[in-house]
Amino acid sequence: MSVVTRFAPSPTGSLHIGGARTALFNFMFARHHGGRYLLRIEDTDKKRSNMKIVDDILNGLDWLGLKGDADPIFQHKQINRHVEVAHQLLQKDKAYYCYCSPNELKLMRENARAEGRQPRYDSSWRNRKLSLNAPQVGIKPVIRIKAPLSGETTIVDAVRGAVTVMNSQLDDMIILRADGTPTYMHSVVVDDHDIGVTHVIRGEDHLNNTFRQAIIYQAMGWKLPTFAHIPLIYGSDGSKLSKRHGALDISIYRKMGYLPEALNNYLLRLGWSYGNEEIISHDKAIELFNLSGIGRSPSRFDFAKLENINGHYIRKGDNNQLTDMVLANLRSDANNLDLKDSIKLRIYLGMNGLKTRARTINELSNNARFYAANLPLSFDEKARHLLDNCEADIFSRLAQKLTELSSFQESDIKDAICIFAKNNALKLNQVTQPLRAAVTGSVNSPSIFEILSILGKKESIRRIDAVFSIKRTRLPK
Repeated sequence: MSVVTRFAPSPTGSLHIGGARTALFNFMFARHHGGRYLLRIEDTDKKRSNMKIVDDILNGLDWLGLKGDADPIFQHKQINRHVEVAHQLLQKDKAYYCYCSPNELKLMRENARAEGRQPRYDSSWRNRKLSLNAPQVGIKPVIRIKAPLSGETTIVDAVRGAVTVMNSQLDDMIILRADGTPTYMHSVVVDDHDIGVTHVIRGEDHLNNTFRQAIIYQAMGWKLPTFAHIPLIYGSDGSKLSKRHGALDISIYRKMGYLPEALNNYLLRLGWSYGNEEIISHDKAIELFNLSGIGRSPSRFDFAKLENINGHYIRKGDNNQLTDMVLANLRSDANNLDLKDSIKLRIYLGMNGLKTRARTINELSNNARFYAANLPLSFDEKARHLLDNCEADIFSRLAQKLTELSSFQESDIKDAICIFAKNNALKLNQVTQPLRAAVTGSVNSPSIFEILSILGKKESIRRIDAVFSIKRTRLPK
């Protein structure tokens, strides 16, 4: 059997973290088995569907590397097929016309509540003969499926095991509305059957739907796919996932500076496990992924873990690609920055020192900002305090020593500064820390020797002089 999975978002809301994980699990399972992974946009509700949201969903999936193996299927284009199957069910006596008015349905629900029963349709039109019970004038009928009246239905779920419900809990649900449009429950079954879906991997909030959808499969004589219902994602405190916990549009994670490979790695481990491994490469994940590794308990979203994984991928990232990402970020806020090609080279040369300290691309960009900064630099509070309390003439003399260097390589700079500190009876950090503050605007940065070498002699001296060659009253913020 060739495996076919699908991810089927509704274009009524953006792609959030739970949907992205569902797409990832479908993608991984299909790849593991050499099968197909398809996308379907469930847009039969035209009033609520939004093409901008469709574009956002597809862009988010593309960024995550979860693009389908074929062009997306738009469910509304299959409506004629959905209607056709509904009428086939009528012909098989597996469905029937219901002419109940809205007021009758409302009364049914009210009576059921009053009697302590579940409020639902009472199947009153299930066995009526239209010739003896003429339809009410002005009432357009819906088509309802005939649900089993007794016994029980068991679904063997690949995550949860065997799950059973009493058929008395199921009702004759509508499959075709009075206006002739199919319902979600009906369309999903027809589409999954027609495109050959073998495994339906989705959130456990769909588990109840599975029993109702099974009625249509059985009525049509179609084989049920394997179902796998993934536990939900909760917040770090165990409560329902909200925006403060991480229930954000995937595009927000991109703007926050997370890498797609890191987000995929984190989502993979958010509900699926393989030993104690936290970092699992894309190829290895495909090799290892199976449904038996999905846990039954809800997962908890943890930004700290995501940041740690993201930091790992930044450290292992290609310096050219990281440089381009940093430049793109800096261009979005280029105030007092010089972003000509020579600055790109500076950032690239400094990337090894920068990326060890960053957990997001935004953090990496902020750390690299000093390489592109124009004078006067802005100084953080600690840097201003340090510079305001050091002797300017010492660093003016240091600038002169650095000017005299014939080679401005990192090792030469280090040797010169070490000798200068010794000759002036200073500890090395009494020189390097103010120097770091002067050329970067911060007390936290990669090696000052590396920074000076990358900036080059002219720019380094220019920055040192800008701070120490004038009598300061207050450094710029």
